[in-house]
Amino acid sequence: MDKSKRLFLKSKRSFRRRLPPIQSGDRIDYRNISLISRFISQQGKILSRRVNRLTLKQQRLITIAIKQARILSLLPFRQKAKRGQSTVRTVGLRTRNN
Repeated sequence: MDKSKRLFLKSKRSFRRRLPPIQSGDRIDYRNISLISRFISQQGKILSRRVNRLTLKQQRLITIAIKQARILSLLPFRQKAKRGQSTVRTVGLRTRNN
């Protein structure tokens, strides 16, 4: 490969190593709100496994813990929208402002 073409190709490897989101001593439990709240978005949705960088087993346990905490009113089901912001919904092919 020509040297000039190699400059434009990006490496797929990440040079930064990030710490795993769940340490070995952390217990995934519905009572551990500080741990659980890291895996919920601003709107109150459970973040995906790819975003969280979790294993399949950890993601299942986090999901169950979040649902149990919501049922027991330790976490809200939805975050309240800030006042004055309008949300845009798509319904079919039309968009609607609220």
